Amino acid sequence: MTAARPIHTVAVLAAAVLWGTTGTVAHFAPAGSSPLLIGLATFGVGGLVLALLSWRAVARVLADRSAWPWLLAGGAGAVLYPTAYYPAMDLAGVAVGNVLALGFGPIVAAALEWVLDGRRPTARWAVATVIAAAGVALLAVGSGESTAGSDPLLGIALALAAGVGYALYAYAGARLIAGGRTSQGSMASIFLVGAVVMVPAFLVLGPGPLASAHGIATLAFLALVPMALAYLLFGMALRALAASTATTLALAEPVVATLLAVLVVHERLGALAWIGLAAVAVGIVLVSLPSRRGRLAAPARPPA
Repeated sequence: MTAARPIHTVAVLAAAVLWGTTGTVAHFAPAGSSPLLIGLATFGVGGLVLALLSWRAVARVLADRSAWPWLLAGGAGAVLYPTAYYPAMDLAGVAVGNVLALGFGPIVAAALEWVLDGRRPTARWAVATVIAAAGVALLAVGSGESTAGSDPLLGIALALAAGVGYALYAYAGARLIAGGRTSQGSMASIFLVGAVVMVPAFLVLGPGPLASAHGIATLAFLALVPMALAYLLFGMALRALAASTATTLALAEPVVATLLAVLVVHERLGALAWIGLAAVAVGIVLVSLPSRRGRLAAPARPPA
C-alpha cells in the first residue's frame, strides 16, 4: 500500500461528488420505476463496465486463488448495498435511510479493521466520524425529508444492512489492494462478482418503465458515472487510505446530494440542514489532515 497523499483524499471526495448525483438523477427516472431495479441495474451494469475497462487486471485477480475469499466477501457486500439501500429509502424515508446507511458504513469498516487487522481506530478518526455523522443527521432532519415511509422498521433494518454492505466491499477492496493487487483490478473484480448476481436478477424481475429511452438514458448515466467512474476513483484512494478513513470521507456524498436537491429539485433547507452541512465539512477536513503517526492511512495487513 502506498503512502497517503492529498490526491488520495481528493479521489474519495470526487467519488462522493459523483455518488451525490445519484438521488437527483433517479428522481427524474420514468414514473413507476422500481428503486430496487435502479440499484440492481446501476451496480450490475456498472460492475460489468468496470470489469471491461480493466479486464487484464481483473483476469489476474480472478486467477489468484488466494484472492477469492475477499472477492466473495466484497461481492456479497456489492450485492447487499444496492438491494438494501434503495428499498430502505422507500420504506423508511429518504433521510432516515441515508443517515443510517452512510453513517453506519464507517463504523462497520472500523470494526472490521479492528477485529481482522488488529488496528484500533484513532481518537481523531472517532471524533471526525462522530462530527460528520451528526452533521448527516442534522442535514436529514433539516432537509424536511424525515417523514417515514410505509414500513419504517423494515426500512431501518435495510438501511443498516446497506451500511454493512458498503463497509464490506470497501474493506475487501482494501485487503485485495494490500495484497499487492492493483486498485482497478481489485474493485472491478469485486463488482464483477456482484454483477453475476445483479444483472440476471434485473432481467428476471423485468425493467418495466426503465426499458424506455428515458429509462435507458437514466441507467446509462448511473452505471457509467456514479458507479464505474466513481469506483475507479474510490479504488485509487484505497491504495493508501484505510477503509474506515475512506468511508468517513465519503460522507461528503449526502452534502452533495442535498445541495443538488436544493439547486435542481428546488427543495428547501432549514437552519439545521445548513449546520449539518458545516459539521460534515469539519469532519471531512479533520480526517483528511496528515497524522503524525500515519495511523489513519496505515495499510491493512495482507491476508495470511
